[in-house]
Amino acid sequence: MAEASGRDLAAAWAAVERLARSPRADGSAPASIRPLFAADPDRFARFSWSADGLLLDLSKTALDAEALAALLALARAADLAGRRDAMARGEAINATERRAVLHLALRAPPEAGFRAGAEDAAAEVAEVLARMREFCAGVHGGAIRGATGERFTDVVNIGIGGSDLGPAMVTRALWTPGCPLRAHYLGNVDAHAWEALRPKLDPARTLVLVASKTFTTQETMTNAALVRGWLREALGQGGEEGAGRHLAALSTNLKATAEFGIAPERVFPFRDWVGGRFSLWSAIGLSIALALGWEAFTRLLAGARAMDEHFLAMPLERNLPVLLALAEVWHVNGLGYPARAVLPYDQRLARLPAHLQQVEMESLGKRVTLDGAPVGRATGPVVFGEPGTDAQHSFMQLIHQGTTPVPCDIILVARPDHGHADSHRKLLANGLAQAEALMRGKDAAAVEAEMQAAGTDPAGIARLLPHRVFPGDRPSAAILLPHLDPFTLGQLVALYEHKVFSLGALWGINAFDQWGVELGKQLAGPILRALEAGAPKQGTHDGSTEGLLRAICRAWSAA
Repeated sequence: MAEASGRDLAAAWAAVERLARSPRADGSAPASIRPLFAADPDRFARFSWSADGLLLDLSKTALDAEALAALLALARAADLAGRRDAMARGEAINATERRAVLHLALRAPPEAGFRAGAEDAAAEVAEVLARMREFCAGVHGGAIRGATGERFTDVVNIGIGGSDLGPAMVTRALWTPGCPLRAHYLGNVDAHAWEALRPKLDPARTLVLVASKTFTTQETMTNAALVRGWLREALGQGGEEGAGRHLAALSTNLKATAEFGIAPERVFPFRDWVGGRFSLWSAIGLSIALALGWEAFTRLLAGARAMDEHFLAMPLERNLPVLLALAEVWHVNGLGYPARAVLPYDQRLARLPAHLQQVEMESLGKRVTLDGAPVGRATGPVVFGEPGTDAQHSFMQLIHQGTTPVPCDIILVARPDHGHADSHRKLLANGLAQAEALMRGKDAAAVEAEMQAAGTDPAGIARLLPHRVFPGDRPSAAILLPHLDPFTLGQLVALYEHKVFSLGALWGINAFDQWGVELGKQLAGPILRALEAGAPKQGTHDGSTEGLLRAICRAWSAA
């Protein structure tokens, strides 16, 4: 059976790759988009789908009915639906670490009954959420105060990677001046980050969350020690004990948190079946709940849960995360596009590209399959992005006229939360125009006619025409939210999470480990010791690293 399944999967991949190499029935190239609109006036209706108000439009990609059918056959041959169901059952689909993958349980009601093997994941989640809610109520109501008796006005989350990027993205997107607390995020071990943040804080009114599952993460613990020292010094006599009233931890290491001075009732755990990049829904989201309020946090969970239910129940051909993943397979494996740009046309989503970089690139940057064999084809693309319209005056030149097409995700929000209708119309017009320009392009005849109408002489036309041609047929997906609030943001983030799962299943890789972060951490130890000693030991490192170490030490000596 496994052999037959393997043959079916190989045949499905071959069918997709064959379509990507062959002209369509009408003679158009498989990467072309304009002929698809010319041939089908209803293309938008056929290649757009919605779920609970979120609209996904793939009509400006190069997918046609034949390619989509082949990709859906690939999804079935890869048993995407079966793998999805195994995840929901709490099976250890993270095979290399022998762990379940249950971020779905974090936003599900207790009666959903999620289990991680023998563990009652649903009960654990409910218990932690109840404790988080009680803590937030104490802070917001004034029952939990700092050492001087003042109420907290600011919360600082110290974490890195998934303990930083997701919560920071959410609070930036949803925070308004009427929210309960101001939130700040300290991730980089570079102390310049702390020095820039410190003047904005009143130690008597600052609550600090230390987010590290093991409570051993080097960057996090270095920053936590800096901030704890600042609290102790600022609080004066009794500062050590008083600092503890300003600290809480998001961790499972009760021994280490106690040694750091954090009371056990202020430690909020999350289990190893929650990957860091999928953890904003867990105790790691405590900064979100403190900054935005408990109701906003629960609405965020509800939005993600709505997308979970769609992903788990909807047939593959109408399943938004699956369709988004299939478009990516077509771009990456069919057409050879190595990157994707995320362009949120809403300034509040400025940190979404950074969050998705981790969610996607840490998950999909894999070169071997689940059984350790080389994948044999491209996997995760490079993901980057900026908010529109800033991106239009930055890297969009390359996307319009560069040599390698870069698919774009253009994220639009129909209704703003401000009263400046003219600004919002212009913002949306620019986002829609970028997608249309990428697809339509402008050929030499159109450029020539435009220049003639402007009175340009023939020599000028001949000189400039090649520079002003846009090749077009550059793909983009559009995601339209009716408005931006906790529910719709939860939907959006979960959409991408499930897209990542789907791509992992299609490529046969483990999307839930991250061994690639380990080697650099291992090598940093001996390099740190060399810096502490003031010179590298000859032959310990490669010549380049030793040369750089010596140059740094010389710069220190000269200071």
